[in-house]
This record gives sequence, C-alpha cells and structure tokens, in this order.
Amino acid sequence: MNAISFGTDGWRATLDVFTTPRVRMVGQAVATTLREAGHDDPVGICYDARETSRGFAEELSRTLAANGFDVLLPDRDRPTPLLAWAIAERGLSGGLMVTASHNPSEYNGVKFIPDDGAPALPVVTDAIESNLAEPDPLPEEEWGTVEEVEFMEPHAEHALDLVADYAGDGSDIDLDGLPVAYDAMCGSGRGVTDDLLSRAGATVDRLRCERRPEFGGTPPEPSAETLGELTETVRNGDAALGIANDGDSDRLALVTPKRGYLDENLFFAALYDFLLEANSGPAVRTVSTTFLIDRVAEAHDEEVVETQVGFKWVAEAMADVDALMGGEESGGFSVRNHVREKDGVLMALLAAAAEAEEPLDDRVDRLLDEHGEIHQSKVSVECPESEKERVLADLDGALPDSVAGADVANVVTEDGFKIVLDSGAWLLVRPSGTEPVLRVYAEAESEERVAELLDAGRDLVEPLV
Repeated sequence: MNAISFGTDGWRATLDVFTTPRVRMVGQAVATTLREAGHDDPVGICYDARETSRGFAEELSRTLAANGFDVLLPDRDRPTPLLAWAIAERGLSGGLMVTASHNPSEYNGVKFIPDDGAPALPVVTDAIESNLAEPDPLPEEEWGTVEEVEFMEPHAEHALDLVADYAGDGSDIDLDGLPVAYDAMCGSGRGVTDDLLSRAGATVDRLRCERRPEFGGTPPEPSAETLGELTETVRNGDAALGIANDGDSDRLALVTPKRGYLDENLFFAALYDFLLEANSGPAVRTVSTTFLIDRVAEAHDEEVVETQVGFKWVAEAMADVDALMGGEESGGFSVRNHVREKDGVLMALLAAAAEAEEPLDDRVDRLLDEHGEIHQSKVSVECPESEKERVLADLDGALPDSVAGADVANVVTEDGFKIVLDSGAWLLVRPSGTEPVLRVYAEAESEERVAELLDAGRDLVEPLV
C-alpha cells in the first residue's frame, strides 16, 4: 500500500488508500509529535464538504483525545483558513484539516497546521511521518474532551477589521451594494465567503452555494473551464465581479467583465498595487510567479523576495521580511497582520474592496500600460519520480547561453532552473511536487513569445528524460 507522505500540502490519496485505520495513524503521529515538542493546549480539527470528511475528522478527534488533548471541532464543514486563524487566535497547539482541496470527490486528505497558523515546514511533517504508528491511547480517565465550537465568527470579525485598515482610513468597510457573484463550487466556502461579502455591504448573487459531497460532478478547482456560469453572470452585466473558492477555500479565482477569468498573476499585481496605496512593505512570490510584482514593487520603492514553489516557503519568507503580501500563481495569498496561510475567504473581501475603489480591469489595464504586457503559461513533461534528480543534474550541465534567440542574462536555482533572458522574459524548469512530471513555465511580453519559450523548454528537457 502507498506510504503516508506529507507532500506539498499534506497527505492526499484516493479513498482505497485514505482509510480510517491510516487516518488514525496520522492522528497518533500528530499527538506524539505535539507531545515531543512540549505542546499540551487544545487541538483544532476542521473538515471540508466531502461525504467522508466529517467521519475522518471524528476519528482524528477521538485519537487526539485518547492521547490527552482537548479537541475543538466545528458543527459543519469549514474552510481551511478559518482553522488557521482559530489556531493563532485561540492559542491552540495546532490543527488538522481533513480536505483534498481541489481534487475530485474520490480523494480525501489531511494536513497539519502548527501553532502559528502557517503551513507546516518539512522539519514538522518529517517528524509526523517518523511518528506514524497505531493508536496508543492513555488510560480513559486521562483522555481529553471533544467540543463543538464556532469557527466562523472570529475569523469574520478579524477579516472585516483588517480589510477596513488596509482600505486606508480604518473605518468600517462598506461595499455599498457592490454587485458580486460568488461561486462556492459546492465547497466549504458556502455560507462563509458569501456571508462575509454581504456583511460588508455587497449584493451577492450565489452560485453553487449548496453542499454537494461530489461537487456536482466537477472537481472543486476554479478555472476558466469550470466557472462558465460565473463568467456568464459577470459578462452579462449582472455582477461587477465574480469570485470563486476551491473546495476548502484557501484559494480564490476572480472573473471580471473585460477579461473573464482573471489570471492569478494579474490579480496578485493589482491587489498588491491596491494595498500599497495606503500601506508599505515588500512582497513575497514564488519563482513561478510573474515579474509584474517586481515592477509594481519598484514603482513604489519596495522590494520582492523570491521563494521556492509552495506556500510554506512564501509564509516563511513573509515572516523574515515582514511582507505586506505574499502569494503564488496558483491563487494562494495572504497579507500582513493575518495568519501566514492561504486565505481565499479574506482575499475575496480584499478583492471586493479593491474593485469598489477602482474596477480591477481598469487597474490591470493601468499596470500593463505602465509596466508592459505580460503573459504566462506552462506545460508538463512526463518524468518518473526516480529520474527527476538525474534529469535536473543533467540539465545543470546543459544550460544554454541563449533560448529561442534571446541571450541568457541570469539563472536562478531557487527551485529547479529559472533561465532569465536579457529581454526580461524567463523560462523555468522544476519538478512537480505532486505528479511524475517536470513543469516548464514561461513568461514573456506576448502569448506567441510564451509559446516559443515553452517549445524551447520542451526541446531542452525531453532529450534528458
């Protein structure tokens, strides 16, 4: 049977592998790891909208309680960021989130969030993996309790206050009837993100805001292909902005009247620009995220820190440099004075606040006029896990002096190989953390140039596989 491995964002597997006995082993490993680190405060456990998630959460609760920990559990499925905020706000030892995020309904998963509410770094997940074992309960009189608590309201109050502060004058945020369409994709954002937007004054048109454990047959992954109704609603003029969350609402996607599905890179740049109007501070982005962030930062005399792909690295760097905003091109973002965990609920409110001040389409147009057009895409090259290290080593010895007719200005080795060209375009080759493939990314001034760079990247990598 496949090993339990905490990869990029926890352990995920199909339900023939993600079983109750193995979930109990994870619970025992977390209990042991927390004890070894000297933690004895309560543990929070939340879960997404999948049919099996509540049951797995209860199994984890029993295992943690049998190890002497008090456990806090919500009365229904709740988004990951609500758990992350509860951990920090309530001073918990940590938390477990039962979710397979955007994966189809035949998957489930679990991730551990430490006591600071930020993603667990490898030193923590390695310890959990090393402590995997069958449950080892204490005598029953030493067991902790399991209590249902409110996870939504504390996060909502904090989000409303924080966005009001970032909007400039610190007064209550008022979206004043801003028409917003919200698509929960039948996930855990329903009744949470839409409620927060309504409380701030937006008029919300709700799409797929009912619980469907199989997500209506579509994986809860917001993309141009899966948000057709949301896009139509916005383009018909029924909403000024469309917002969607993935299955556990740690990420978001946006739809605008002019662009339809708004590229996450463009949203990152637009929101950072919005925040910099009344605030200051550097940004943190991954190697696969647009250089447009750097150009926005430079225009405001700010700096940008580049990290490996994975929000845990973004979160670590945000703490190191006291970043105003951190994010990645896959739609995960956070801001200063919040937990350093992706939060698609909070970011939905921030996006609406930015839209209310200036339409995001107009802001993006202005940024592109000022800093130049920017386009990005990626492809995958199949590569077995056992061959990834060798292929990257071979690539290190085969890096060219030019790519697609442009000279190489710099090579960044933060995560794979990022080949920066003298034109400012770039090509990135890195191993996927979740699939047996190498990712090839490219960014340039036009879609045609991006296609040329991706072809050159494939030609560089495929002979080595």
